[in-house]
Amino acid sequence: MCHSSHDDMEIKTKIRMSGIKGLQGVVRKTVNDELQANIWDPQHMDKIVPSLLFNLQHIEEAESRSPSPLQAPEKEKENPAELAERCLRELLGRAAFGNIKNAIKPVLIHLDNHSLWEPKVFAIRCFKIIMYSIQPQHSHLVIQQLLSHLDANSRSAATVRAGIVEVLSEAAVIAATGSVGPTVLEMFNTLLRQLRLSIDYALTGSYDGAISLGTKIIKEHEERMFQEAVIKTIGSFASTLPTYQRSEVILFIMSKVPLPSLHHPMETGRTGENRNRLTQIMLLKSLLQVSTGFHCNNMMSALPSNFLDRLLSTALMEDAEIRLFVLEILISFIDRHGNRHKFSTISTLSDISVLKLKVDKCSRQDTVFMKKHSQQLYRHIYLSCKEETNIQRHYEALYSLLALVSIELANEEVVVDLIRLVLAVQDVAQVNEENLPVYNRCALYALGAAYLNLISQLTAVPAFCQHTHEVIETRKKEAPYMLPEDVFVERPRLSQNLDGVVIELLFRQSKISEVLGGSGYNSDRLCLPYIPQLTDEDRLSKRKSIGETISLQVEVESRNSPEKEERVPAEEITYETLKKAIVDSVAVEEQERERRRQVVEKFQKAPFEEIAAHCGARASLLQSKLNQIFEITIRPPPSPSGTITAAYGQPQNHSIPVYEMKFPDLCVY
Repeated sequence: MCHSSHDDMEIKTKIRMSGIKGLQGVVRKTVNDELQANIWDPQHMDKIVPSLLFNLQHIEEAESRSPSPLQAPEKEKENPAELAERCLRELLGRAAFGNIKNAIKPVLIHLDNHSLWEPKVFAIRCFKIIMYSIQPQHSHLVIQQLLSHLDANSRSAATVRAGIVEVLSEAAVIAATGSVGPTVLEMFNTLLRQLRLSIDYALTGSYDGAISLGTKIIKEHEERMFQEAVIKTIGSFASTLPTYQRSEVILFIMSKVPLPSLHHPMETGRTGENRNRLTQIMLLKSLLQVSTGFHCNNMMSALPSNFLDRLLSTALMEDAEIRLFVLEILISFIDRHGNRHKFSTISTLSDISVLKLKVDKCSRQDTVFMKKHSQQLYRHIYLSCKEETNIQRHYEALYSLLALVSIELANEEVVVDLIRLVLAVQDVAQVNEENLPVYNRCALYALGAAYLNLISQLTAVPAFCQHTHEVIETRKKEAPYMLPEDVFVERPRLSQNLDGVVIELLFRQSKISEVLGGSGYNSDRLCLPYIPQLTDEDRLSKRKSIGETISLQVEVESRNSPEKEERVPAEEITYETLKKAIVDSVAVEEQERERRRQVVEKFQKAPFEEIAAHCGARASLLQSKLNQIFEITIRPPPSPSGTITAAYGQPQNHSIPVYEMKFPDLCVY
């Protein structure tokens, strides 16, 4: 009766209404009747639920033939779609924990059989009805059913999978207001797995990894559409989670990003490289979606060490798009007061008060975070500035990152270090050891001008502001190509001759140190040029040069070289000793610097045989020391357990290895 297709519209409506009312009566009777025990069995649900959905599906047809306003109140009662929806809500509202699965499965089968995932409007409406009708504590069961159905349709068309993902997104947002529990990571794991499968499908062009006769050819643009739907779903669901669960999701996604390290080996070959790159981009896009709007008062919790290390390692990749995603993610985490959009354009404003920045004093937790991670962060900003493949968006992101660190995480020490960092970036553009293109050099000059203009006004030191203003005004007159207003535009105006820049066009470290030192800042630290420290992390980057490798080895060699002087006995510390140490400290530093230079030169210019002989001598020395240690360990002093009698009846001690000694049973290790 619910599926009546009578030619007469009025008779068909009456028949369908009678069928739905019959089902409604059956549902209501299950409350206090013996029938309640088996009404939820699959053989009954497979008939009841599709019948209700069939009538619910034709609501558009019923609405398109809506009666006149005077007849509406009477005719509304005879609308099969409305009655079917009420009956479905009543049925789901009575479902117990063990019956939800049997009620949801027929819905999924109905949507499959009638190809209702692709328009996805009706599917979304169905699951909104379901999610708002069931008890909140049962919502995670519906999510699990959808996740399983998505896995079951892994080889279906991308449009079908995208429809399931969008329905999952709507259902998950509703479920997040109730109880989701362990389904959170399960959902993200399934979505990320589908993302990886979609990347494979797009690369190979088929579901089996090889195209043969009868193989369904995959449309790449449809797979991209599916991937965007997955990323959107990840972001929309994550935005509803509490902070602690969101942090877990962020760590979970970051752990899936493939990095060239021992623990996360990369796939080799052309196809493997493409798969690695696409996977990195998609996962970082997902991470950016999750991090958007994420506010955590404690940066130690927002950016824990294991997450920050992996994220910054990704910033060393060759791919410009990946580096940009990393910068955007960092900006999302650090911006906790909504200042980000105010730095979207790089400029040298004469008065930054028009930006109406929200600035809070750096908290104690943030100070601890910067003490632990600041040098690591500065180093990656510095290396990112030196990339040849940077475009305008990279410099805008770097400017935003520097500005937000200055606002959100800065104390006096951080301000000093950031100024040193930007002055070092200016030196990169001036010296140009990296052979950067003209645009990149002009961009670095412009970036430095914009940031120093901002930080001078934030510190509110008049002499600092005056020096910055003077340099900017000089550049406006003589070298506008060193300012953001001429560089970061659609058609940048550049100079082909950047060699021999006069000192009046540069921000001088000595001058800044002098003016800030007079206002209580650490002038000694300001005088030191910023030099990034090389770390083991460089192994994660393909861009590491041989020179960097040698410098790492040289540092180890200089510390452990056998040619180093033997340690002398401790001297008695007196006033004269201290005085001599202070006076000679400069000379000692010069000697140490010269010694390191000689070691570097030795590794760069010496013949291979000489270097090999030197390393072989060290290896022999180490082996001899190890042999001595092993001899002492294996052949200990005489043991009582090893006493034997000599030929003449005299007791004689015999040394026995430790592993052959017999210890008493009560001996506890």
